[in-house]
Amino acid sequence: MNGQGEIVALARQWIGTPYHHRAATCGAGADCLGLIRGIWRARFGAEPEPVPHYSPSWAEIGGQEQLLQALSRHLQPASLPEDGQVLLFRLQAGADAKHLGIQSGGGACFIHACPRAGVVQAPLSAPWARRIVARFAFPPSL
Repeated sequence: MNGQGEIVALARQWIGTPYHHRAATCGAGADCLGLIRGIWRARFGAEPEPVPHYSPSWAEIGGQEQLLQALSRHLQPASLPEDGQVLLFRLQAGADAKHLGIQSGGGACFIHACPRAGVVQAPLSAPWARRIVARFAFPPSL
Protein backbone atom coordinates (compact mmCIF):
# COMPACT_ATOMS: atom_id res chain seq x y z
CA MET A 1 0.00 0.00 0.00
CA ASN A 2 1.42 3.39 -0.94
CA GLY A 3 1.86 6.12 1.66
CA GLN A 4 -1.37 7.93 0.79
CA GLY A 5 -3.35 4.66 0.81
CA GLU A 6 -1.89 3.96 4.24
CA ILE A 7 -3.09 7.38 5.44
CA VAL A 8 -6.66 6.67 4.31
CA ALA A 9 -6.58 3.22 5.94
CA LEU A 10 -5.35 4.74 9.20
CA ALA A 11 -8.01 7.48 9.06
CA ARG A 12 -10.77 4.92 8.47
CA GLN A 13 -9.78 3.17 11.71
CA TRP A 14 -10.90 6.34 13.52
CA ILE A 15 -14.45 6.35 12.08
CA GLY A 16 -16.92 6.12 14.95
CA THR A 17 -14.57 7.75 17.46
CA PRO A 18 -16.63 10.24 19.51
CA TYR A 19 -15.86 13.95 19.27
CA HIS A 20 -13.91 15.43 22.18
CA HIS A 21 -12.19 18.81 21.89
CA ARG A 22 -8.36 18.51 22.04
CA ALA A 23 -8.50 14.68 22.31
CA ALA A 24 -6.50 12.39 20.04
CA THR A 25 -7.27 8.77 20.98
CA CYS A 26 -8.76 6.40 18.42
CA GLY A 27 -12.01 4.91 19.69
CA ALA A 28 -12.12 7.10 22.79
CA GLY A 29 -12.24 10.71 21.55
CA ALA A 30 -10.83 13.11 18.98
CA ASP A 31 -11.35 16.43 17.32
CA CYS A 32 -10.24 17.15 13.76
CA LEU A 33 -6.67 17.97 14.80
CA GLY A 34 -6.63 14.91 17.06
CA LEU A 35 -7.38 12.73 14.03
CA ILE A 36 -4.33 14.15 12.20
CA ARG A 37 -2.18 13.85 15.35
CA GLY A 38 -3.20 10.21 15.75
CA ILE A 39 -2.28 9.39 12.16
CA TRP A 40 1.07 11.14 12.66
CA ARG A 41 1.77 9.04 15.78
CA ALA A 42 0.85 5.82 13.97
CA ARG A 43 3.33 6.60 11.19
CA PHE A 44 6.16 8.41 12.97
CA GLY A 45 5.85 7.97 16.73
CA ALA A 46 6.11 11.12 18.83
CA GLU A 47 4.35 14.27 17.70
CA PRO A 48 6.72 16.88 16.24
CA GLU A 49 5.80 19.70 18.65
CA PRO A 50 3.53 20.40 21.63
CA VAL A 51 -0.01 21.40 20.71
CA PRO A 52 -0.81 24.93 21.88
CA HIS A 53 -4.16 25.82 23.39
CA TYR A 54 -6.90 26.32 20.79
CA SER A 55 -10.60 27.01 21.07
CA PRO A 56 -13.28 24.79 19.59
CA SER A 57 -14.75 27.68 17.60
CA TRP A 58 -14.43 27.42 13.82
CA ALA A 59 -15.41 31.10 13.59
CA GLU A 60 -12.45 32.38 15.59
CA ILE A 61 -10.77 35.42 14.08
CA GLY A 62 -7.12 35.82 15.01
CA GLY A 63 -5.47 36.54 11.68
CA GLN A 64 -2.39 34.48 12.52
CA GLU A 65 -3.39 31.23 10.78
CA GLN A 66 -1.58 29.17 13.42
CA LEU A 67 -2.87 25.84 12.11
CA LEU A 68 -1.76 26.65 8.55
CA GLN A 69 1.68 27.60 9.85
CA ALA A 70 2.01 24.40 11.90
CA LEU A 71 0.94 22.21 8.99
CA SER A 72 3.48 23.98 6.78
CA ARG A 73 6.25 23.14 9.25
CA HIS A 74 5.57 19.40 9.32
CA LEU A 75 3.70 18.38 6.17
CA GLN A 76 4.38 18.80 2.47
CA PRO A 77 2.26 21.28 0.48
CA ALA A 78 0.24 19.59 -2.26
CA SER A 79 -1.47 21.15 -5.25
CA LEU A 80 -3.15 18.28 -7.08
CA PRO A 81 -5.93 16.51 -5.14
CA GLU A 82 -5.08 12.99 -3.97
CA ASP A 83 -6.54 10.62 -1.41
CA GLY A 84 -4.66 10.69 1.88
CA GLN A 85 -4.02 14.43 1.80
CA VAL A 86 -4.74 16.60 4.81
CA LEU A 87 -7.34 19.19 3.87
CA LEU A 88 -7.44 22.50 5.73
CA PHE A 89 -10.78 24.31 5.66
CA ARG A 90 -11.88 27.88 6.44
CA LEU A 91 -15.48 27.49 7.54
CA GLN A 92 -16.38 31.14 7.85
CA ALA A 93 -15.27 34.08 5.73
CA GLY A 94 -12.71 36.17 7.58
CA ALA A 95 -12.11 33.50 10.22
CA ASP A 96 -8.92 31.51 10.66
CA ALA A 97 -8.69 28.18 8.83
CA LYS A 98 -9.33 25.72 11.66
CA HIS A 99 -10.89 22.51 10.38
CA LEU A 100 -9.06 19.45 9.05
CA GLY A 101 -9.89 16.26 7.21
CA ILE A 102 -8.31 13.48 5.16
CA GLN A 103 -9.34 13.18 1.52
CA SER A 104 -10.71 9.72 0.67
CA GLY A 105 -12.98 7.90 -1.76
CA GLY A 106 -11.18 8.99 -4.92
CA GLY A 107 -11.69 12.62 -3.94
CA ALA A 108 -15.43 12.22 -3.44
CA CYS A 109 -15.19 12.06 0.36
CA PHE A 110 -13.18 13.12 3.36
CA ILE A 111 -12.76 11.80 6.88
CA HIS A 112 -13.05 14.36 9.68
CA ALA A 113 -14.25 14.86 13.24
CA CYS A 114 -17.25 17.04 13.94
CA PRO A 115 -18.95 17.83 17.24
CA ARG A 116 -22.26 16.02 16.80
CA ALA A 117 -21.15 12.98 14.80
CA GLY A 118 -17.56 12.27 15.88
CA VAL A 119 -15.19 10.93 13.24
CA VAL A 120 -17.07 10.23 10.02
CA GLN A 121 -16.48 9.88 6.31
CA ALA A 122 -18.56 12.53 4.55
CA PRO A 123 -19.07 13.62 0.95
CA LEU A 124 -16.59 16.26 -0.20
CA SER A 125 -19.49 18.25 -1.62
CA ALA A 126 -19.13 21.57 -3.45
CA PRO A 127 -19.80 23.62 -0.27
CA TRP A 128 -16.99 21.77 1.53
CA ALA A 129 -14.63 21.88 -1.46
CA ARG A 130 -15.03 25.68 -1.76
CA ARG A 131 -13.76 26.03 1.81
CA ILE A 132 -10.46 24.20 1.24
CA VAL A 133 -7.60 26.62 1.98
CA ALA A 134 -4.68 24.24 1.55
CA ARG A 135 -3.76 20.62 0.94
CA PHE A 136 -0.84 18.80 2.51
CA ALA A 137 0.72 15.36 2.22
CA PHE A 138 2.30 13.50 5.07
CA PRO A 139 6.04 13.06 4.54
CA PRO A 140 7.22 9.58 3.54
CA SER A 141 7.54 7.13 6.41
CA LEU A 142 10.84 7.34 8.24
